[in-house]
Amino acid sequence: MPPIIDCVAVTKRYANGQLALDSVDLSIERGEIFALLGPNGAGKTTLIGAICGTVSMTSGTVSVAGTDVVRDFRAARARIGLVPQEIALDIFASVRTTVAFSRGLFGRPADPAYIERLLRDLSLWEKRDARIVELSGGMKRRVMIAKALAHEPDVLFLDEPTAGVDVNLRRDMWALVRRLRSEGATVILTTHYIDEAEEMADRVGVIDKGRVLLVEDKAALMRKLGKRRLTLVLHDPLSALPESLAGWPIALDEGGRRLVYAFDASADDTGVPTLLRRLAEAGVAFADLETTASSLEDIFVDLVGAGS
Repeated sequence: MPPIIDCVAVTKRYANGQLALDSVDLSIERGEIFALLGPNGAGKTTLIGAICGTVSMTSGTVSVAGTDVVRDFRAARARIGLVPQEIALDIFASVRTTVAFSRGLFGRPADPAYIERLLRDLSLWEKRDARIVELSGGMKRRVMIAKALAHEPDVLFLDEPTAGVDVNLRRDMWALVRRLRSEGATVILTTHYIDEAEEMADRVGVIDKGRVLLVEDKAALMRKLGKRRLTLVLHDPLSALPESLAGWPIALDEGGRRLVYAFDASADDTGVPTLLRRLAEAGVAFADLETTASSLEDIFVDLVGAGS
């Protein structure tokens, strides 16, 4: 089955010479949750704009469900729901009117039952007749999501959707995302909360300086690039590492009270037995130890740091 979104050599250079997107190739499969990660200014929002047809490309092509976003903008855009970072609403309209109007903009017939279900899913039903101006910031964000879903799109873009919103909205949103995916929708999100991407995404893409550094299945990425960390709680603090461990990937933490060793758990020789033996030979005793796996955030920081 062909990808629902296919970007080929997408480049965006602004008039001042700034290269925002540098020949980006990206395919997104139907029915997946795809997380696009990158630091501020990496090109995430520009790439979303190019896919949605709101940012003109300098070169390259983008198709959505087989429809070219430039040659047939209306048909391609009708397949997409977009929740941008900025809140843009008619502050004097009611919640229900706002969402129903958005559905009509895409030529969809009125469906009060669907609008009710959507508002209930986003905990907006009790506020259905309230004017936007009367809502809190979190409630306005919920309305933005409802607007994006009003025309029942095949693809939903969430650009930093939970930045600065309350815990309840984050919980409701991710429950809705899971339900949409179960119904066959494709969800692409950018987020500063990398723990959300780690929990929600099927695949992860990392972009920096307008270039896609990698696209990988999340589980495979964490197996391939993830490391484990062994932490030893020492009986007595150390001011320096024993000479026998010079050159090892070891750091002293908490004023020398903890020794932290990073290693590749998939390697034939992790080095852990040798480390423990050399510590014993040096007379370094420890009271406790624990191992932890690196998170998606650790991998992201390493990748972006390597690309800078």
